[in-house]
Amino acid sequence: MVEALDLFLKIGLDKRTAENTIANNKAAVTDGCERSTGNLLYTVATKFPANALVHRPKLLEYIVSSKIKTPAQVEAAFAFLTVTGSDDLDINKFEEACGVGVEVSLEDMERTVDEIFEEKKSAILEQRYRTNVGDLFAHVRKKQPWADPKIVKQLIDSKLYALLGEKTAADNEKPVKKKKEKPVKVEDKSTTEEAPQAVPSEEELNPYLIFPAPEENYKVHTEVFFSDRPVLRACNSKALLEKHLKITGGKVLTRFPPEPNGYLHIGHAKVSCYLYLKFRKSLDCYSLFDDTNPEAEKKEYIDHIEEIVGWMGWKPFKITYTSDYFQELHDLAVELIRRGHAYVDHQTPDEIKEYREKKMNSPWRDRPIAESLKLFDDMKRGMIEEGKATLRMKQDMQIHSTSTCGRQVVYLPKFDYAHCIVDSLENITHSLCTLEFETRRASYYWLLDALSLYQPYVWEYSRLNITNTVMSKRKLNRLVTENYVDGWDDPRLMTLSGLRRRGVTSTAINTFVRGIGITRRLSRVIHFYNGYSRKSIINMPVFISGGLIVFLLRSDGSMIRLERLEYHVREELNKTASRTMVVLNPLKVVITNLEANSVIDLDAKKWPDAPGDDPSSYYKVPFSSVVYIEQADFRIKDSKDYYGLAPGKTVLLRYAFPIKCTEVVLSEDKTTVVEVHAEYDPFKKTKPKASHTGIGVLHWVAEPSPGIDPLKVEVRLFEKLFLSENPGELDNWLDDLNPESKVVMTSAYAVPALRDAAVDDKFQFERLGYFVADKDSTPEKLIFNRTVTLRDSYGKASK
Repeated sequence: MVEALDLFLKIGLDKRTAENTIANNKAAVTDGCERSTGNLLYTVATKFPANALVHRPKLLEYIVSSKIKTPAQVEAAFAFLTVTGSDDLDINKFEEACGVGVEVSLEDMERTVDEIFEEKKSAILEQRYRTNVGDLFAHVRKKQPWADPKIVKQLIDSKLYALLGEKTAADNEKPVKKKKEKPVKVEDKSTTEEAPQAVPSEEELNPYLIFPAPEENYKVHTEVFFSDRPVLRACNSKALLEKHLKITGGKVLTRFPPEPNGYLHIGHAKVSCYLYLKFRKSLDCYSLFDDTNPEAEKKEYIDHIEEIVGWMGWKPFKITYTSDYFQELHDLAVELIRRGHAYVDHQTPDEIKEYREKKMNSPWRDRPIAESLKLFDDMKRGMIEEGKATLRMKQDMQIHSTSTCGRQVVYLPKFDYAHCIVDSLENITHSLCTLEFETRRASYYWLLDALSLYQPYVWEYSRLNITNTVMSKRKLNRLVTENYVDGWDDPRLMTLSGLRRRGVTSTAINTFVRGIGITRRLSRVIHFYNGYSRKSIINMPVFISGGLIVFLLRSDGSMIRLERLEYHVREELNKTASRTMVVLNPLKVVITNLEANSVIDLDAKKWPDAPGDDPSSYYKVPFSSVVYIEQADFRIKDSKDYYGLAPGKTVLLRYAFPIKCTEVVLSEDKTTVVEVHAEYDPFKKTKPKASHTGIGVLHWVAEPSPGIDPLKVEVRLFEKLFLSENPGELDNWLDDLNPESKVVMTSAYAVPALRDAAVDDKFQFERLGYFVADKDSTPEKLIFNRTVTLRDSYGKASK
């Protein structure tokens, strides 16, 4: 494994993630590959055309050696191998069919694109930006099947822009679809048929498909789960169930039971939000505060939970506290002793642990009932020193070796005891919790059965884990209290308040949660492909090991990539965030052919699809003789693949004019560009170099009046908080913090219209990303947090 680290780094894994993967003894890696190669290997491993399996080893050799390196070549290989027998593979014909060794130059691709555009010019001019780019791409591929598809797409987009120029309002209008005329039917006036009704789905008819209905909570259910261990289900008597249904009216009742010992994170939304959205018409949900641990609980946390639940759009049926039921919990504890199911114990925590591990009964287990009743009363009245007595359930230590009933402080119920009883007292139909509580389910039902109480249906689900962050409240608390982050609402945290401060909407969170759903089993999978077995596979990373394609998958349960959440955030903000322009690293550009005291007011769009005649869809931006662009949008040396400003080169300023660089002013040591001089084209006749990324069109900010600096704002750029995908697995997890997770730009410039931004207002800073006005903003200085970038991990950009 000495060379394994380098192999992991070659395919783009960060160093700490690579080190963690190496530490996993389930991963055996002998050779690495580039990500593009891995994608092709994935395609080969998951496709099974006729006869192609026989020649799979040969195809793999060609991919690993980069003789076949594009998806088009792989498809051609499949087509060839499909009609090739097991013994008659002609290598020369195979290589010819797959384009092995064929290199298509940039000039060849440009020439082919030009030819296609010349052939289709009249149609393109007529349809403008409604032209089907896919058709153009197909025509190019027909002539140049082995051309790089990414470069072809860039050339097509660039050619479109050069031919058509900037999009107009008409281009952005959605085409009106013509309704097809329906044939006239001769009606039978003697009968009237109703239009066929849409058949509701099974899930709409019964939204509780994953749960039993409340009236079924009398059956005995067992489920085999992990190591063939039986797990109990609810078993109510008819009398108990009828009493319960009379109170609830057969309605579903569940509860959201956060312990007020910290701020809620996105994991709390997984089931609570899912259930509210899915069952809101037929479900009541308690918000139950589990306040059985006063040492960790604060009024701040309770207030936060109530407030953030409202922000998320969840409306609890009723807010309750475990402490509301302390008297009932005490009375039932007395009843438990009287029935011979509980006793007062004096073992220390270490002794209890030792006896559990050895499955031995406590020496106080068989003390007389009357004695336990007396001691329990002494506990209530504070007559026993704190920690010296515990009320314990008298379960079978051979089976239920993990449960206790009391707590070793003066007279406070433990979670294991209070949880199930409060569920029963509140007539909960479905008690939901995370999978680590599955081992306590036997205790849950044992206690309710011992007290002859109604038993809810218990269902555990896998925790939500998101890459490059931690979700443990203990770890979050440490990050906050030791000042690794700026409080519970730090935008880098996955707390709901942190996400809100970052600009994430509750709608996006709810959509994300609905998309991932709720699952019970942990996803512990490492699948292998040897040409004979096939299972569902998550792609990447991919390695070659002894001729075997190995898809190495993480085994850390319900691990969701951060990019999946960001996708939903981006989709939401693309529709709701108004556009504006901000320059983060300003570079001064002097427009030499515009009078120094001239200011031209231009219209800029707030919304990309705004109708041209709606004044509210625009905002004013001043254009003057001094403008500022991003430093990254200027280079001393130009290149073919660069679309920014360079000496002698022309670019288009968004909503303004083309400008051409005429002079560069350097610092005294000639190492830094101080300012750029340029001339603008007031008639917009100059066509700048363009690309599908829009980088040939630059965002900018100008002096609002001569000699007056633009509006200065502070912009905070947030990245992933941790370097590794799963920092929670690391022993020294705090060492994995990303030192660049927060970068503060203190000298950014913004257009004047942004001066009126209020806290929580959301914007798209054109070409930069989505941002939100932060609560730290003051009348003297606006502060913005970056929510997400414009482009997701798949390269899809927002408009």
